[in-house]
Amino acid sequence: MNEVEQLIPHRPPFLFVDSILAHEGETLTARRTWRADADFYKGHYPGAPITPGVLLCEAVFQTGALLMARLQAGQGGPGGVPLLTKVSEVRFRLPVYPGDTTDIEVRRTETIGDFHFLKGTMKNGDKRVLTVEFSVAWKRPEGQVTTATA
Repeated sequence: MNEVEQLIPHRPPFLFVDSILAHEGETLTARRTWRADADFYKGHYPGAPITPGVLLCEAVFQTGALLMARLQAGQGGPGGVPLLTKVSEVRFRLPVYPGDTTDIEVRRTETIGDFHFLKGTMKNGDKRVLTVEFSVAWKRPEGQVTTATA
């Protein structure tokens, strides 16, 4: 199990971060290579596939989850997960194609109680793909029933 899978509960086929590149203070940078064999490309503009914007955003949110997991572990905090509470100011600048490798940077800008406010940027090389602002609440899900297996 790699470090990404140790920190967050997401698993393939819904894991959109491959590795952590750097973590310094309130900022974490991760990487994702968008593999051409992913099933969603079969139906998202067949013949000229592009990566769905919602999945690009999800990769940023998962990078935020990695940052929060590291920050919570560093504070000796209780287990839990960051639950997405708000998404705003999403700007898509360029498409991402099968085979592209993107770097994702997320920075925590503010914390109020259990709510954490973050800004994310995705780049393909030196070109910005998207920016998004979002917030999460750090929660320990209680009473959750799941049939998912790892």
